[in-house]
Amino acid sequence: MAVSQDTMYEQVEEVLDKLRPFLLRDGGDVELVDVEDGIVKLRLLGACGTCPSSTITLKAGIERALLEEVPGFVEIEQVF
Repeated sequence: MAVSQDTMYEQVEEVLDKLRPFLLRDGGDVELVDVEDGIVKLRLLGACGTCPSSTITLKAGIERALLEEVPGFVEIEQVF
């Protein structure tokens, strides 16, 4: 059974809320822009938006957490 877009959006927000304190500690944040067909579109804000390690933050941190906790998640796309 496919997960509805609304359900997936809520699940992604829950995961981001768990990760947000770590981003805020480093002067950054993340914004959920859209969820479509298992692809989560995120915008990194503040220090995270210009950090050279932002790709690592997205792939190793956020993407891994979403893979573990959100059924139907496929990948992250960064939106600028």
